[in-house]
Parts: sequence; structure tokens; C-alpha cells
Amino acid sequence: MKQAEIKLNVTLDEQNIPERIDWSSTDGETSEEMPSKAMFLALWDAQYKNSMRIDLWTKDMPYDEMKRFFYETLQTLGDSFLRASGGDPMADKVIGDLRDYCAHFAEKMEVLEEEK
Repeated sequence: MKQAEIKLNVTLDEQNIPERIDWSSTDGETSEEMPSKAMFLALWDAQYKNSMRIDLWTKDMPYDEMKRFFYETLQTLGDSFLRASGGDPMADKVIGDLRDYCAHFAEKMEVLEEEK
């Protein structure tokens, strides 16, 4: 059995606000720490049937990048759900609705640049 380790290092300021988020993985392209400005971590607790989450962003994360981060996260959550659904037709319909919402979010938040 193969195992991989993911490490997160968060540097906090005096008010416990993240200044740096660095991560590394033993199964990545490189094993050196990579910087990040934001992260969402969600884990499923099978015993209590609920999710456990950590949402962090550094104090210098620009708002326009945060909007893009939310948009891309919503899109990839849809992709993940479709892979997990095993071809359930209802999942396709619901994720279609999510894609519509993502397009609405992107437009209202001015996330995507207009194509030329």
C-alpha cells in the first residue's frame, strides 16, 4: 500500500491571523514547501456524519484573488461530485445548476476576464 503525507505550516501574527501558509507533499512533483495565500480543507467525519473544515487565508490575500479562489473551488467541487456520483443522472442535473450559479457568481463578482 502506498502512503503520502501532506504537511501544512501556518505562520500566525500576534492576533493569530495567518501571515504565511506553506504546504508540502511527499507525493507531489516536488517535496519542498510551496507557499499559498489561502486554503479550504474539508474532511468527512463518518462517525458523526458531518464535515470538519478549516478555511484560512493570509492577511495579504487580495480580494480579487479570493473571489477567483471561491469560483474555482465551487467549479472543482462540482467536478469532484460528478466523479463520486458514478454516473447518477440527478447528479448531472444538480451540478448543471451549480455550474449556472458559478457563471452567475463569476459575472456578479467580475471574476473572469472577458475573452477577446
